[in-house]
Amino acid sequence: MKRTYYDNIAQIYDQTRWLTPSVAEEVADFMINLTGATSETSFLEPGVGTGLNVLPLVKRGYSVTGIDVSEAMLAQFRQKLTGIPANLTLIHADASQLPFPDNSFDVVLTVHMLHGIANWKAFLDDITRVLKPEGVYLNCQWITPPARREFEGYYQSILSKYENSQQEFKNVGTAIEKLDVEGYFNSKGYTSKYFIAKEWEVTNTVEELLSYFKLRAYGLCWRDSDEIFHQIMNEFEAFCVKHYGSLHKSLSSQAKFEIWAYTISD
Repeated sequence: MKRTYYDNIAQIYDQTRWLTPSVAEEVADFMINLTGATSETSFLEPGVGTGLNVLPLVKRGYSVTGIDVSEAMLAQFRQKLTGIPANLTLIHADASQLPFPDNSFDVVLTVHMLHGIANWKAFLDDITRVLKPEGVYLNCQWITPPARREFEGYYQSILSKYENSQQEFKNVGTAIEKLDVEGYFNSKGYTSKYFIAKEWEVTNTVEELLSYFKLRAYGLCWRDSDEIFHQIMNEFEAFCVKHYGSLHKSLSSQAKFEIWAYTISD
């Protein structure tokens, strides 16, 4: 994981993403029902970040452990609480290496973080190791709303004209395409159950989305020097004015929270 990137965006992370606290509450309800969680159930989230995904579980009294490479992201999580409750453990460490004994947790969830793990197969081995027998791994994704994905695509088109960025972006895309979590688990005899935990409408103005890019809230905004980034943003803003007609135009589309659930049995 990229510590510097997440340290840089920690204070703006929540506001520039599309998972709201109310949606997170509903997703938590879904996870609890899906896993059959009881008061004794323990949860682990590697890459816990600002706690967006598990804060509802903490507030309901479940045992939650979070690990993250970015101390700044963990600090944002702590600020959401009045003191650290006894049922929450936060660990500042590389989330791709789980410092726990075998059979430690009932549920492990990851949310849109596997693509950032270089040796993702070893990481999944580690997840199965720390899960208790009949434990559940939840591989989760926030699916980008189509309007925001299209907006990002326009930025990438401009970025691709800058040769260094184009090569790096291609390399990253290739790495993501090769991530076959389903194939990994199938090879070990495990099959997934797929769920859409929540669908919801996301609305932003073009100006809002532009402001997020200006703040460099996303990884692709850090692939170039400051000078080149500002050139790209000037060109991107001019494109948006011409393409959308107004920076005040609202863009709305559906977001999804997807879950692939695996029960890890002996």
